[in-house]
Amino acid sequence: MSRVCFFTGKRTVSGRSIARRGKAKHLGGVGKKVTGITKRKFKPNIQKVRAVVDGKICRIKVSAKAIRMGLVQKPVKRNYKPAED
Repeated sequence: MSRVCFFTGKRTVSGRSIARRGKAKHLGGVGKKVTGITKRKFKPNIQKVRAVVDGKICRIKVSAKAIRMGLVQKPVKRNYKPAED
């Protein structure tokens, strides 16, 4: 299973991490210099939740933003009582 949001389609994207050293010119230095560029990944905050999808309760992977936006409809709690003996 991939790390993809069911509602928003957010997924892992790649990028770069840039390491710099030196003092900025506007602070009185000679400027910032790039000393290294490495690949990195930006991962979305994906959660597994039980939700109602098309009238059925199933586990889906959704981003935390989708939960905050109210896109996830949670199932109602069962009112279960064990049988009296």
